[in-house]
Amino acid sequence: MKVQEIREIIKLVDQSNINEFVYENEGTKIKLKKTETVTVIQPTASPDVVQGNAAVEVKPAAPATPKAVEAAAPAAAVSERENLHKITSPMVGTFYQSPAPDSPAYVKAGDKVTADSIVCIVEAMKLFNEIEAEVSGEIVEVLIKEGQLVEYGQPLFLVKPE
Repeated sequence: MKVQEIREIIKLVDQSNINEFVYENEGTKIKLKKTETVTVIQPTASPDVVQGNAAVEVKPAAPATPKAVEAAAPAAAVSERENLHKITSPMVGTFYQSPAPDSPAYVKAGDKVTADSIVCIVEAMKLFNEIEAEVSGEIVEVLIKEGQLVEYGQPLFLVKPE
């Protein structure tokens, strides 16, 4: 499967109301999950839809959790955090903070970045994709650890915009 085909699948799933998508073919497995939480009315049954060799299991989503319950931090910290820009992963892959294992990280908390600053690499199918900040500001927090798998749309960094 080619990277362009994977990007098309990501785009189709993103534009649909599907929350999770799994594709397996000849030893290749692609699993996509949307990170947003949605309230869904519970259906009476969870049918399996089978077409050819692909199977899609339809499951109800978990009910949305109110922000007040999710927040363990004081209200001031929560509102400050909501004003931060999230740099998200444009693809599924492996997160790397530096261009090589013996090199320093592109950025760390407290570093200033511009919109075209490279902040990390996401490796997908042996292709190393440089991720840019997309906004000028200060890196507040690195949300992912070195070598961790990331999902499409998953937040990687929090940036305080200038």
